[in-house]
Amino acid sequence: MTWSELKRPRWLATLAALLMLGGPLPVAAEPSVRLEAEGWTIRSQDRAIIINPTNLGLTFRRGDVVWRTLPSQAGEVTLEAGGHRFTHALREASRVEFKPFVTGYSDGVRLQLSGFKHNGREVDALLRLSVSLERDTGEALFEAWAAEGEARVKELVWPRGFEPESVETTIVPFMQGMLLPKGWPRKVHLYDSLAYGRGLYMPWWGVQQGRSAAMVILETPADGGCRFDHPAGGPTRIEPRWVHSLGRLAYPRRLRLCFFDQGNYVDMARRYRRHAIQTGTLVTLKEKIARNPVAARLIGAPVVHTSILSHIQPESSYYKKDDPAANHQLVTFDQRAAHLRKLRAAGVQQAYVHLDGWGFRGYDNLHPDILPPSPEAGGWDGLKRFAEVCDELGYLFAVHDQYRDFYHDAASYSDDLTIIEENGSRPFMQIWWGGRQSILCSQFASGYVARNHRRILAEGVKLRGAYLDVFAVVPGDECYSPDHPVTRAESLAYRGQCFDLIRDLEGVVSSEEPADWAMKHLHLVHHAPFALDPNPGNGPAMGVPIPLFTLVYHDALVVPWSLGRGGWGIPDEDLGFLHALACGGVPYVALTPDPAHLEQVRTVCALHRRVALEPLVSHEFSDGSRRRQTTRFADGTTVEVDFDTGQHRISPPLKPEELSPPP
Repeated sequence: MTWSELKRPRWLATLAALLMLGGPLPVAAEPSVRLEAEGWTIRSQDRAIIINPTNLGLTFRRGDVVWRTLPSQAGEVTLEAGGHRFTHALREASRVEFKPFVTGYSDGVRLQLSGFKHNGREVDALLRLSVSLERDTGEALFEAWAAEGEARVKELVWPRGFEPESVETTIVPFMQGMLLPKGWPRKVHLYDSLAYGRGLYMPWWGVQQGRSAAMVILETPADGGCRFDHPAGGPTRIEPRWVHSLGRLAYPRRLRLCFFDQGNYVDMARRYRRHAIQTGTLVTLKEKIARNPVAARLIGAPVVHTSILSHIQPESSYYKKDDPAANHQLVTFDQRAAHLRKLRAAGVQQAYVHLDGWGFRGYDNLHPDILPPSPEAGGWDGLKRFAEVCDELGYLFAVHDQYRDFYHDAASYSDDLTIIEENGSRPFMQIWWGGRQSILCSQFASGYVARNHRRILAEGVKLRGAYLDVFAVVPGDECYSPDHPVTRAESLAYRGQCFDLIRDLEGVVSSEEPADWAMKHLHLVHHAPFALDPNPGNGPAMGVPIPLFTLVYHDALVVPWSLGRGGWGIPDEDLGFLHALACGGVPYVALTPDPAHLEQVRTVCALHRRVALEPLVSHEFSDGSRRRQTTRFADGTTVEVDFDTGQHRISPPLKPEELSPPP
């Protein structure tokens, strides 16, 4: 640059730029954030968010549609200081400051809250909250973070839920999905309330009033969840809940609020699907098969779930004192292989075989030190023969395995490797068949997976995949050990490493249920059915069952269904066969199927071969009873089911060649 250029006046440089660019420079949109009569108001196009400066309640407006949250109430923030925990309403902060917050794409307000007191003295925790409105989408963004000194933020409920009286219907991805009318006559409870458990397979929920709807997406879900309440007769109350990470709020927590002028649960699922694609959570089966061609053999394959050895330790809650023989039951590898040969002869030409109880002392015993395979059942040679029979029959063979339960009589058990809880204790239980156990810190899980499965393959076992129990149904574990601390988010990442090891070593990756975070790793889950009252084992549905999970992830995961009436995750009054068809899943097949069962299996498998790689694009109720339902897949296939009559119709109908699987 020359001296004359350096001395050029600023106005002359601007004029030169205008002449060169041929027009005026871009101008930022005028921000619209100001304190008005109702409170701090954020405006964008025809939308507005109003923050009441006194009670911190929020109002959302677009035209005639108004949504209001509850005002600040007791119990919103839980603090810990000096060894004591205490709660406050946010409005109880003695100092609340508001400040406009404007970016090039959003307008908002930042709140700073401090001066919370305990026993008459201020504590040194400071909360910063942010509310903003995106200009292009009209969606609201919320962020909460904290400056923590001696005082720690242990839990925060913010933003508050919508006024329950204004919510007509609540939509929750409670297991497969639940639609809950405001006046539902029975009490409803979530099994758990953190994201990635059965209470929230996916970290979002929604509400409807009239034709309009709104949905919450937790954008930092590892330490998030909800508070939920629905007494008999309603109304329903659901609101975000943020929990600490290793004792602190630790990092900014983010939430997105999406509005629909006209919308329902299908629109919510579509919106969340876009989010899952953007964040990389949704990886389609087509992409997974391209990376791992063996996964293509899952398409249209029924699932055989069978076992070798069931052994129950005396200290287990399941131990049968009055029937000792029931505590140790064995089928050898060769006997089970003979059962598979009979299944093939009955006409089941392809299958995925999930084998329980193959380890040294059987199902749910000695983990993670399960090798060698059960000597009683045939040991290494027996397991190799079983795998070879599966290969010969054209069946995929995968084993049940477990890397969270840490049994005290496992060869490598050590107190040094377990999770340490916040209070310094070590988890302990003796429920499952293997008896006394703690929880293995997830930092060590992948090492055990690599050791065990490399050994299995080195022994010549033709293993095509593995099921890692509970990893995709239990929220992330925290570990407070000073030697191996782990956050929930890190715990999930360690589990993901285990899944990816199985994929790279063997092929098919499966787990118990479809927690959203694991979708990019998994090919198959054990089940993804509905929430029942009082628990998933059996009973009537809680709320109205809807296929929320399938609307988001159908073309990303293979989900098997039991075909009978009622049972695990299937409402007492429903046929699982109809849910399998409506959701485009695969069936479980019995080892000794009768002709009627085989016919259902053929139908479900044929439909899966047609639609497995297609998104589910719609679901609707055909009448007011909500017992007649119609689903439609992206290829145009529609499935109509009637849970009262047991009838179904597939359009276009399945052709004879579709009902006959490839050899």
